[in-house]
Amino acid sequence: MSTRTVRLDDKSEEILEEIRRTTGLSASAALKRGLRALREEVGRQATRRPYQIYERLDLGPGGYANSPSTDAKSAAKRAIRLKHRR
Repeated sequence: MSTRTVRLDDKSEEILEEIRRTTGLSASAALKRGLRALREEVGRQATRRPYQIYERLDLGPGGYANSPSTDAKSAAKRAIRLKHRR
């Protein structure tokens, strides 16, 4: 077992103290539990594939597209005209 030195800002120190008072755990035990919980959360997130993240996004009909890809050049011209108001 190793010894670590951890620097906590004031807010984190308050949170740790609140956890200690509420649970009766020592600071070491509370931090160990926090590390285990973070490891589990990271493990769950790491198993998500990019498509799983993408399919949860709600881009609405057509996503961010202003026009179909077959009309890309005309759409770009229209966008530039609108931007410069010609």
